[in-house]
Amino acid sequence: MAERLPAIVFVCLGNICRSPLADGALRHEVARRGLGWTVDSAGTGGWHAGDAPDKRAIAVAARHCVDIAGLRARQVRVDDFTRFDLILAMDHDNLAGLHAIAPRAHRADVRLALDLVEGRQGQAVADPYYGDARGFDATWADAQAIAHAVLRHFGAAG
Repeated sequence: MAERLPAIVFVCLGNICRSPLADGALRHEVARRGLGWTVDSAGTGGWHAGDAPDKRAIAVAARHCVDIAGLRARQVRVDDFTRFDLILAMDHDNLAGLHAIAPRAHRADVRLALDLVEGRQGQAVADPYYGDARGFDATWADAQAIAHAVLRHFGAAG
């Protein structure tokens, strides 16, 4: 029987800034290594469902040769707790939202995304939505750190 490949989903509020950047950063690293993992993103809120990422998020990812323009926002679903091995919330509010909708028995490891990054445990990825482009640069840096931490978590770093 073949071993199941890791499946990871990143979760923020609207799924147009932080989680698509983390999604894009990890997808890029997974593709570069030929790993074939499942990587996705979602929001605890559904008001942006079907929308592309924020144009500032698209721009910062593109500056790092990562294309997230084709991603579309979606809301977290109960079946995500069985589809994914690792559900990474961008902040404490979204983590609480995930715990509130999680089925009693689920297979996913649900935690803060930065909990995987050495020295950043318990911290939230700042929401850049209401700020300027510099906030998106900081979020991209966090997204890259998280992507490398996820690779290490599953023994694929290097």
